[in-house]
Amino acid sequence: MKITENTPVGEIVAQDIHKAKVLNQFHIDFCCGGDKSLGEACHALNISIEDVKSALEHSDIAHESAALQFDNWRLDLLIDYIVKYHHHYIRTQGIETYKLLEKVCKAHGEKNPNLFKVQKHFYESLTDLHQHLDKEEIVLFPFIQELLSTEKNHQSLPDFHCGSIENPISVMIHEHDGEGERFRLISQLTQAYTAPDYACESYQLVLNLLQEFEENLHIHIHVENNILFPKAIKLQHKLAQL
Repeated sequence: MKITENTPVGEIVAQDIHKAKVLNQFHIDFCCGGDKSLGEACHALNISIEDVKSALEHSDIAHESAALQFDNWRLDLLIDYIVKYHHHYIRTQGIETYKLLEKVCKAHGEKNPNLFKVQKHFYESLTDLHQHLDKEEIVLFPFIQELLSTEKNHQSLPDFHCGSIENPISVMIHEHDGEGERFRLISQLTQAYTAPDYACESYQLVLNLLQEFEENLHIHIHVENNILFPKAIKLQHKLAQL
């Protein structure tokens, strides 16, 4: 795709997931802020759009895989991927990362009180995310699966208890925005996950794990906000016209 200043940053990553790494390097939010144009995002961060475009155009695509071009995936496959990879990652890796963070806080919290703030934010994140994942799996994703079944069986669009699919989606997007802001605070408190000179191996490891968790969450939110949700809304609109 040809990238211009008017190209939405979410669309850039939707077309090529490998571009996410480049946007992350420039601290450009492509998940919660995926509807912003590249020009708007660069202006807000006071960075050169030409530098960003050059980096995007010359990014390494040697390992590009069609399997990771989520924009081409079916809705049911996207849901399966999100639940089995991203939801599983949050529920398992999140707990392990928090346990290590507790130990690091006990060892280094007195010297760096910001660690306790990071611990508080991360605990709140895991608590809210677990509730968020449940809502997706119990309410939203079955809603989308029913739309797919309706399309497949050439049936009339059923009445849903929550009305339009846009209602639960708007709730999920709002919660995504909250997590994006929370991890911006965690990144600031850790100086972009930079370990101090006195940091032990556990301290360095937990910062790496927190950064990995945030990057994984960015992809998770991107796939939902910029690909899954718009496709689901489009499908419901299509069925409503039949």
